[in-house]
Amino acid sequence: MSLSQKKVIVGMSGGVDSSVSAWLLQQQGYQVEGLFMKNWEEDDGEEYCTAAEDLADAQAVCDKLGIYLHTVNFAAEYWDNVFEHFLEEYKAGRTPNPDILCNKEIKFKAFLEFAAEDLGADFIATGHYVRRQDVDGKSRLLRGLDDNKDQSYFLYTLGHEQIAQSLFPVGELAKPDVRRIAEELELITAKKKDSTGICFIGERKFRDFLGRYLPAQPGPILNAEGEVVGEHQGLMYHTLGQRKGLGIGGTKAGSEEPWYVVDKDVANNILVVAQGHEHPRLMSVGLVAQQLHWVDREILTAPLRCTVKTRYRQADIPCTVTPLGEDRIEVRFDEPVAAVTPGQSAVFYLDEICLGGGIIEARMPLL
Repeated sequence: MSLSQKKVIVGMSGGVDSSVSAWLLQQQGYQVEGLFMKNWEEDDGEEYCTAAEDLADAQAVCDKLGIYLHTVNFAAEYWDNVFEHFLEEYKAGRTPNPDILCNKEIKFKAFLEFAAEDLGADFIATGHYVRRQDVDGKSRLLRGLDDNKDQSYFLYTLGHEQIAQSLFPVGELAKPDVRRIAEELELITAKKKDSTGICFIGERKFRDFLGRYLPAQPGPILNAEGEVVGEHQGLMYHTLGQRKGLGIGGTKAGSEEPWYVVDKDVANNILVVAQGHEHPRLMSVGLVAQQLHWVDREILTAPLRCTVKTRYRQADIPCTVTPLGEDRIEVRFDEPVAAVTPGQSAVFYLDEICLGGGIIEARMPLL
């Protein structure tokens, strides 16, 4: 089958990356259609949510490129498979990453299945900055060529079968080149700023949004010596390593260094802070992870030397990964790492290849 007969459905977010992805696939000879996913039912006015604007931008781009735009409502799937889990994690005092779960449950499951079964697609495509490499009949996930924009951290839950059905056209490009192409094509999204909202929920004020679903429980802020230095408005609003928004800026304890969150005592509703971003209480020598996903294998059976990221945009950390059974691993860092956060993902790499990852269950403190 020639490429002109291969049908690709591009997930159109209303952003520049998916816009340029659609055009690149047209240039490569694919039969291209777009799909805009509505993953949230508006119930809070337009001041927070940009979904209507994003849909209009996606439609304008598709009109300009001469491709059809489907719109699909995945709000029920999003609520059941992403949002409820997100709330449960916050209730338990952990800090989840909903974008990773959204990619797993919505973009590369609900969307992939809909595109294949209902629209007869051979592939889906997204504007993610990652690359795919096919080796010995299996598809690998590689980092995007633009180090500054690489998004493989958010896609580690994909299996090689899902990657084989997915195309990532901008993964071979640098972000400035993507914007330049969009400007040359005079696409409405060329100068649109990158989304920083929670997945598809848009740019709403996070604290207000979370407070509508989870009752906040104020409690004391203690320093590392156990002295009360302030009050927090709810543990769920804070994450390890956080510096801003603590409300204790004027409090000094013999040091001019800023305060950072170093621990959360969920059982007693206590937030623990210390001064300095390398305070020993903030450092970990390793972690334990669970809910593992390996891109190219079912389970890890032997210790592995690789690198790990415990958050997006972090520099790679050399480490040793040891299996603790089928669905748990211990990770030992070569050097202590700051702000390892339960609920976040640890993602493993061998050079350019994303091996997979898991959810951080516990950190192994330096002290």
